[in-house]
Amino acid sequence: MSERRSGALAEGLSRLSEWGDAHLSLLRSLSSVAALAGVLVLARSVRLTTKFTSALDIPAEFVKKNVKLRGKFQRVTERGLEVEHVPISVPFITWIQRKWPKKGLLLVRLAGVELAPSGMAWLQQELKPKQMIWFQLLGREDLALECLVLVNKGRFLSVCLNEEILRQGLGRAARVEGLHHDSHLYWKLHKRLLRAELKALKKNKGIWKEESYSERMRDRISNSKLVQTLKQFVSWLRRSVYR
Repeated sequence: MSERRSGALAEGLSRLSEWGDAHLSLLRSLSSVAALAGVLVLARSVRLTTKFTSALDIPAEFVKKNVKLRGKFQRVTERGLEVEHVPISVPFITWIQRKWPKKGLLLVRLAGVELAPSGMAWLQQELKPKQMIWFQLLGREDLALECLVLVNKGRFLSVCLNEEILRQGLGRAARVEGLHHDSHLYWKLHKRLLRAELKALKKNKGIWKEESYSERMRDRISNSKLVQTLKQFVSWLRRSVYR
């Protein structure tokens, strides 16, 4: 009796082994699904798979922890960059999101940067519609997000637009909104931005470009005491003639 049971058990294990060899890809998929289930639990707790269509939708915890999100750049406006948030892609959830897409764009501002008109023009040339960018949350004010904006330049290189704008002399360093002044991160970022601005200042780039010699001489002449006196005399003479 025991020999029959042993034979049956061996035959069952053999068949199970054959089935496993024949369906190895399926088993791997199931293993991936099991791993994915763990990711889903984690993602559900932090809502990384949620598509945000408004700054108010983003959890306060995300802003507090300076979470980095990604999105598709749409356009440059006077208020900032309009970006379509692209959440983490999880097959089943992504399929649902495609079935019932959420519409809306996030307003992303370059934290610590006061853009010059030339800076806005540069951004319009540098960024292409639908281009993928990353934005690290630093603060939130009404419907706008204060962020560090990163753009990939090659496989292993990314550029921080906040710093690049200042490095090109296309804006001025400003207060980093959303961060406490006594925080380590605030001073770390502020130093980075000031360092980038200083490079443009030393190289006379953009708004820091020195006026030409002729322009400086013209300004000096127009502001000289002699010219001012002559202007006053001409003005007095005209009034005297018309009396």
